[in-house]
Amino acid sequence: MPLSDNARAALLMMGSMAAFTVNDTFMKSLNGHLPLFQAIFLRGLVTILILGGIAQLRGQLKLRLPRRDAGLLALRSLGEAGAAYFFITALFNMPLANATAIMQTVPLAVTLAGALFLGERVGWRRMAAIVIGFGGVILIVRPGAEGFNVFALYALIAVASVTLRDLATRRMSRDIPSLTVAASGAVAVTLLGGVMSFTIDWAPMTSFSLAMLAGSTTFVMLGYMLSIGAVRLGEIGFVSPFRYTALVWGIALGLLVFGHFPDLLTLAGTAIIAATGLFTLLRERRLGAVPDPGPAPLRIR
Repeated sequence: MPLSDNARAALLMMGSMAAFTVNDTFMKSLNGHLPLFQAIFLRGLVTILILGGIAQLRGQLKLRLPRRDAGLLALRSLGEAGAAYFFITALFNMPLANATAIMQTVPLAVTLAGALFLGERVGWRRMAAIVIGFGGVILIVRPGAEGFNVFALYALIAVASVTLRDLATRRMSRDIPSLTVAASGAVAVTLLGGVMSFTIDWAPMTSFSLAMLAGSTTFVMLGYMLSIGAVRLGEIGFVSPFRYTALVWGIALGLLVFGHFPDLLTLAGTAIIAATGLFTLLRERRLGAVPDPGPAPLRIR
């Protein structure tokens, strides 16, 4: 029996979440081997070459944009660069599963920001889900608790940065090609890494560092291609909940690669975030309010 478009799109989305989490694992493995900004810069250079080449071949590299879209693209790129810096810094300094779980609040944050800044309607049920979801974050972060990792705040700032990125994307004209949007984000992140790399001492490249960077670049591009396919093939409201499979991959890879297994409070917070996020997405689908995300985002982080 052939699979429906939605079923195939769900498989693509699950594949993209696996690829993105493997990318995060490669980047985290570089901690102690390469400085943060050196890693961001070198990976960004390769990403730009690949994205730029694909965009050029497909005729989707659009350099002249209307002023409004150019401003939104600049704002989106700022959010992309902020997300890359704060998320990778958090990733270098906290368990993979925790960082992955906190980033899953992005749909909740985008829904709340859409209500606050774009005038989108959010009923009391979805607002309650948002509040409860952020309660799950508190269980993971546990501010003031013994062993509190300040870098959890970096992950929360990364959530805010991604929210800014996605709101700017939502306001863009549909005439802007996805690859143009993705390439601009890659340029912003690479510029950040390049400029800040002048403030650090570069580490020599070893075979291990090269392998980790190659793996990260390969899987972030694979995740991007799979997510593009999922968004274009299936219905947004059906496909979006499958993003939460990243939580499973975050826990599994954190245990297998780094020997980290979340404690009970972290697992409880993760379950709350996933449940409230799924409720929000399904509620929007039922009300026919699932927004068109515009060009599919590239997770440069």
